[in-house]
Amino acid sequence: MTKTAPAAGFVRRLAGTLHRRPRLQLSLLLTAPLTWLVLAYLGSLSALFLSAFWTTDSFTSSVVKVWNTDNFTTLFTSDVYRQVALRSVGVALAVTALCAVIAFPIAFYTARIARPRRRPLLVVAILTPLWASYLVKAYAWRLILAEGGLLDWLLGPLGLDGPGYGLTATVLVLTYLWLPYMILPIHAGLEQLPDTLLDASADLGARTGRTFRSVVLPMLLPSIAAGSVFTFSLSLGDYIAVQIVGGKTQLIGNVIYSNITLDLPLAAALGTVPVMIIVGYLLAVRRTGALSSL
Repeated sequence: MTKTAPAAGFVRRLAGTLHRRPRLQLSLLLTAPLTWLVLAYLGSLSALFLSAFWTTDSFTSSVVKVWNTDNFTTLFTSDVYRQVALRSVGVALAVTALCAVIAFPIAFYTARIARPRRRPLLVVAILTPLWASYLVKAYAWRLILAEGGLLDWLLGPLGLDGPGYGLTATVLVLTYLWLPYMILPIHAGLEQLPDTLLDASADLGARTGRTFRSVVLPMLLPSIAAGSVFTFSLSLGDYIAVQIVGGKTQLIGNVIYSNITLDLPLAAALGTVPVMIIVGYLLAVRRTGALSSL
């Protein structure tokens, strides 16, 4: 009793102080996450950017901390790296477009057509693939896309062959991996779409296609843009799927990975490219109001 009474009094005084000073309370709450953000995230990005200005010993491949801009000069003047960057952006855009096209009918069914009682179960079903290991899914697709694999077996009666390993396989696998991240924002956007707008469009004589173009699509653009933030950024930085099903395809992720042990400063310089592209993409998406839908 003699020990707990002073402790209880201290807790009450501390609670009273925090209640009277909301800014102090907010500062204490944000200190830990902001420290983590600055040290772990922004700190690692700063280290990445700074190390891009170093160089390597051509004989031992060890890092030499001599400041220069040779790595960035190589990036901007080499056709190989420029083509790799453009190919990576193209793959990310293709994956985003495919995810949007596939996600819309799925999200429309789960948000507008399915019975309300079943909708939570359908959302869980959409999330289920995310619970499986990334590597398991990627290697499963490697087996499916292999020569003489499941896809060849299915397309064989039609006289067709599967794409095998390569750029098409990479786009296909990345679309499968990141599809749930596009379905969920569109599902949320469709759930918030007022029924009165669809009824008004029908009353004014608009057909399904006109209602989709003039009512549904404009209101869903922020949701699609929000989903694209995930699909675009995850595709742009991915290197594991490219290693597993990409064949000889070179994207920026696996080029960075291959240079980590041989030329770390060049890999760091390459690593700044997707960061800058994603920052530019986020600034462009921000204009659509999509970031408020995340």
